[in-house]
Order: sequence, then structure tokens, then C-alpha cells
Amino acid sequence: MTQATQPKQDGIQLTETALKHLRMLREQQGEDLCLRVGVRNGGCSGMSYLMDFESPDNVRDNDQVYDYEGFKIVCDPKSLLYIYGLQLDYSTALIGGGFQFTNPNAAQTCGCGKSFGV
Repeated sequence: MTQATQPKQDGIQLTETALKHLRMLREQQGEDLCLRVGVRNGGCSGMSYLMDFESPDNVRDNDQVYDYEGFKIVCDPKSLLYIYGLQLDYSTALIGGGFQFTNPNAAQTCGCGKSFGV
């Protein structure tokens, strides 16, 4: 796992590798977008992670916003209760690669790493 890009932020941490990949994906979109991270009910362990780019105009007043060298991550307060302290990383491995979530609040996780239980 790589180091976080800035001094540790309490809510959502982002590694240098994840930041680099997210910037590349955002550039492919051709717009200045932020990344919304959250959770929803479902998945093999009870809750699953959500991640999607959205316009900064969609950021609500009660959202928590984390800034990583100009790249913004947004999370709603309800989701933050379940993922506070989350570290988002990215792996280029052929098997098991992609975005990886390390959630200190997860009591259990599934094999795919995309869902968890509290």
C-alpha cells in the first residue's frame, strides 16, 4: 500500500497511486469533476461502496469535502458514519487489481473487497 498524498486526513484517505489513477480517469471525462464516495445497502456483506464522478455543482451543504492537491472527494454524512477513516488505494495487479478500500469500521468484508458489514 502506498502512502497518503498529504498529511493524514481523518475522514477519507487517498494514496498517491489512487490519486494518479483518479486524475487520469477524470481527464478522460473531459470535465472538472469531483469524486463522490459513499455506501448503500447491498452487496455480499450487507453494505457496498459507491464511487462516481459528479459535477461540483452537485455538492450539498452538508457533504464533507476532502481536497487532495486540487482533487476533491465528497461524501454524504450518512455514508461517512460507515467509512470514516477509509483509505482508498489502487492496484494495477492483473488479479485483484482496481480500487481497494481499507475500512477501519468494517467488522467483515467479502472476498471481492467491494462490500462490508459493520
